[in-house]
Amino acid sequence: MKNLIIFVFIFSIAFAATAQPSPSKGGSNSYSFIDYQKNFPRPSEALLKKQDTLQKQFEAQKLKWPAKYMYIRSFKYDSQLEVWVKNDIKDKFQLFKTYKVCALAGTLGPKRMEGDYQVPEGFYYINEFNPRSNYYLSLGLNYPNASDRILSDSLRPGSAIYIHGSCVTVGCIPITDQQIDELYVLAAFSKSQGQDFIPVHIFPIRFDKDKSVKYLETLTKDDQRLKNFADQMKDAYDYFEKYKQLPVVLIGEKGEYIINDAPPRKVKELIEETKVKRPPVVHRTRNVGELAEAVHQWPVFPGGGDVFMNYLDKLGKEVASYLPKGIQKAYIQIEFIVDKDGVPVNFQILKSIKDAENLNDELISRMENMGTWIPALLHNKPVAKKMIQTITVERP
Repeated sequence: MKNLIIFVFIFSIAFAATAQPSPSKGGSNSYSFIDYQKNFPRPSEALLKKQDTLQKQFEAQKLKWPAKYMYIRSFKYDSQLEVWVKNDIKDKFQLFKTYKVCALAGTLGPKRMEGDYQVPEGFYYINEFNPRSNYYLSLGLNYPNASDRILSDSLRPGSAIYIHGSCVTVGCIPITDQQIDELYVLAAFSKSQGQDFIPVHIFPIRFDKDKSVKYLETLTKDDQRLKNFADQMKDAYDYFEKYKQLPVVLIGEKGEYIINDAPPRKVKELIEETKVKRPPVVHRTRNVGELAEAVHQWPVFPGGGDVFMNYLDKLGKEVASYLPKGIQKAYIQIEFIVDKDGVPVNFQILKSIKDAENLNDELISRMENMGTWIPALLHNKPVAKKMIQTITVERP
């Protein structure tokens, strides 16, 4: 379907390894999520240490304890994590506290593959309370979300993104143990009162800070795709700043975020802006027709997934000589379609580096000859399926 749009918060829910009960709204004998958390040593200790002090902090700010609704937003470049609260759905959110994010991996921009050390950017929610985390306590996020699944590496988008303690990271949002104690308790009380989806919005920068804005402008000057993504994030930031209510976030058929009450932009124009410009080259193209959004079985490379990973690793080394002068390593993101007869067609570069037209063309030419796949299956019938793959090209 064309111009398909879905709500960002309609995602499949990932559960923790240990069962987590839904909040109970029964009488005095009901078993709540807070009661459940008391079964674990670390959350139990956090409740003993933090519940009373949090209640006093709420009273000092004239906030009702505990908060029924909670919203978290984080700013990568500015290393901040804010907690906003309210107790009626119609109320405006009020800022309760700002925590310092004590370490950062990667750079600005969304996460697009496993092992890139990037902290995600986008719109998520807490889908796991981990009382036995390797990083003291942690709150899991539903990365990859629906947008990430469209725009990220098809086979290796990455996973296991948390807000956690211990102040170390390889792609998560770390705060101190004292801070995660508070955040974990706040989130547990909100969940216990019925907020199953605690939103967490991760922005590249604070858009009200001149230094941060100038840094982002410098970073996106020659990267139109990253600029378009940052503009989408700013739309959501501006909406919340204006209304102190959460924006409705939609996802277009190309994975782009669309924010309610934001200046209108034509989807066609947005897509054209995000295409990487390169000279016309004759490559294998087909009029594929309808693509399957969801399938029962993904396409299979000849020999299987491990063979495909080895093929990509080898390919990345073989084409390293095509890297522009002075560039040692690059991540090239390629989109293609495995047609219902298993033939890979319609290759295009989604993300590359500057002055790499020869490298891009060589990659496509070689991948067009990688053999016939086992096509995707839907209701036991072969269908065409889009794939997105990231290839690491590195000089020896």
